[in-house]
Amino acid sequence: MNVGKRNIPNTITAINVLAGTSAIICAASGSDPWWGLKAYQWAYIFIAIAATADFLDGFMARLLHAYSEMGKELDSLCDLVSFGVAPAIVLFKCLLESGAPQWLAWCCLLIPVAGALRLARFNIDSRQLTSFIGLPIPGNAIFWIGFTAFTYAYGFPGVWISLAVIIAESWLMVSPVKMFSLKFHNLKWQENHGRYLLVVVAAALIICMGLPGLMWLIIYYAAWGICLGDKV
Repeated sequence: MNVGKRNIPNTITAINVLAGTSAIICAASGSDPWWGLKAYQWAYIFIAIAATADFLDGFMARLLHAYSEMGKELDSLCDLVSFGVAPAIVLFKCLLESGAPQWLAWCCLLIPVAGALRLARFNIDSRQLTSFIGLPIPGNAIFWIGFTAFTYAYGFPGVWISLAVIIAESWLMVSPVKMFSLKFHNLKWQENHGRYLLVVVAAALIICMGLPGLMWLIIYYAAWGICLGDKV
């Protein structure tokens, strides 16, 4: 395989970290108007771009048979920026703008720490080839998009509720809870009913609630893992 084709997945992964860094820059401005939207809404968009790149780099690596240890490590480093640091900054700014005490906003530092531990463990854990142990870090980002969208729309939910949510969400990433992978290996209902239900729940929540529905989607996914493990 030539050098150019071998580096296609890594190039897509680089888009991931560029989008994640852009999300951090946008998140730092909170509710300031940027190009017709609020800055935090642009942060959501860039995190979504990062998530798309995160999916495509793995897809291209499989398609081109371009797996490498460097690509694996690069993917984790980029994921930490896009799905650990970026949502933490979004939440930090959201809490401050919503009237939360500063000490609570600083608790957001737990999120990238837990994300780093989650990714480090994933890279050396051979048990996570077809399912996950702990909440995948992209799921963490999805949750915080939903939570901050809910907070901006309906107001600060309270100090102790917010603190409990930060601790619980961070713990989920490093927890021993088994969760099913979102990848479809075939279209059979009996082998994918959990995934199909997740798609239906996601569509219903987003249609009914908009972005805040993403918070409840991850709660549903985590509850499935706690109750049923990685069974689909």
